[in-house]
Amino acid sequence: MATQKLYAGVKLRETRARLGLTQKAFAEKLGVSLPYLNQMENNNRPVSTGVVLALAQEFGFDVAELSTGDAERIVTDMREALADPVFADATPPVADLRLVASNAPALARAFLELHRAYAQGREQLASLDEALGRDGARVQASPWEEVRDFFHYCDNYIDAVDRAAEHFVRAGDPQAAAVAALGGLGISVEVTQSHRVRGLDREAGRLALSTYSPPSTRRFQLLHQVALLTQDDLLEATLDLARFQSDEARSIAKIGLANYFAGAALLPYARFLDAARDTRHDLERLADLFGASIEQVAHRLSTMQRPGAKGIPFFFVRVDQAGTITKRHSATRLQFARFGGACPLWNVHRAFETPTRFLRQLAQTPDGVRYISLARDVSKTGGSFAAPTRRFAIALGCEVKHAEHLVYADDLDITNAAAFEPIGISCRICERADCHQRSVPPLERKLRIDPDARGVLPYEVDR
Repeated sequence: MATQKLYAGVKLRETRARLGLTQKAFAEKLGVSLPYLNQMENNNRPVSTGVVLALAQEFGFDVAELSTGDAERIVTDMREALADPVFADATPPVADLRLVASNAPALARAFLELHRAYAQGREQLASLDEALGRDGARVQASPWEEVRDFFHYCDNYIDAVDRAAEHFVRAGDPQAAAVAALGGLGISVEVTQSHRVRGLDREAGRLALSTYSPPSTRRFQLLHQVALLTQDDLLEATLDLARFQSDEARSIAKIGLANYFAGAALLPYARFLDAARDTRHDLERLADLFGASIEQVAHRLSTMQRPGAKGIPFFFVRVDQAGTITKRHSATRLQFARFGGACPLWNVHRAFETPTRFLRQLAQTPDGVRYISLARDVSKTGGSFAAPTRRFAIALGCEVKHAEHLVYADDLDITNAAAFEPIGISCRICERADCHQRSVPPLERKLRIDPDARGVLPYEVDR
């Protein structure tokens, strides 16, 4: 398989601007000519190996940042948008999408926003939504989707909030720090027999946590409330930078940022990164060490992208029993579909069949990248016989080149190509023509229908 050339003009320009260097000075430090640097910054040439080494030696630059970030996410999102039938006769090749994502990411995001508005408007028309008939009405992104995309394009890492949470628990025990902080505000904490997970009575100065919630959830909710009460200026400043389109989106995002603070305080960055490396990313041991849940640990592992101190790039996803993605993030080249469910061949769907057990899978995506994926169910009981049980499954994974750092890979034959199962992103944009689990035809390919023959599928896909 040919090595993909590295085009990172935007990252080079951002790095030069951050250092306050002119193109001429930057070129001298990198040991290249001014025209050569100009060509790399404009993605007319790929970044050379010599420049990569010079970035690391001269500036201590984390070269992994050149090949990560928004580009792969944008390419995946554009491919999914362009699979819409409205673009049937005008689908550009993936190489062109990569150039747009690298050279003009703002333009790519504007296109995605435009398509999202178009798709939502189409849905509203189809359902005869009365809002479109009102004067002054305009199509807006769903607040939930807007917030999801905010975290998605932040690489699910918010540096200022993460560092504030780490500083908050610098003395050690997160729960003790939270209780002390609330006590300083005149708020006591009590555990009550209530089905409401968390409730703050501001007038009485009392925070109630449910006894039906597991201890890890109570700790998380305690820290969440601390974030809302003690970190409001930081959260509001972060929200100002995000420039959400609606008050609803801003309110949802504030809850998300408080959740982020809680997770980062429960699992402080430096201590958690060291423990993850020491345990070889054993989720159960990490959960026990930090008093967290399996899901909290898995989610946190996917956020370890602090510049200069990055952990393994993981993807993390949570799905419900219908296969709908309810949480998603990827620091890897694997990106999830914005709409619909995950690939049915992925082991996350089988986790519901084996409660409390970890399932392992070696998988390969259509671009040839190989991954190791870990899946487990994470049922959440309501605390009584009559209360409903919320059932989810999570998956955590990384590229197989990191397998030596994962305890879960010890007895897997990662050298055997036949051991890797084919998975995709979404049936709508999956390139595999002969997948037996395909739910809908790929929108980018033409179909052949033979009324006198039937295979696994009622059609054939042109290769």
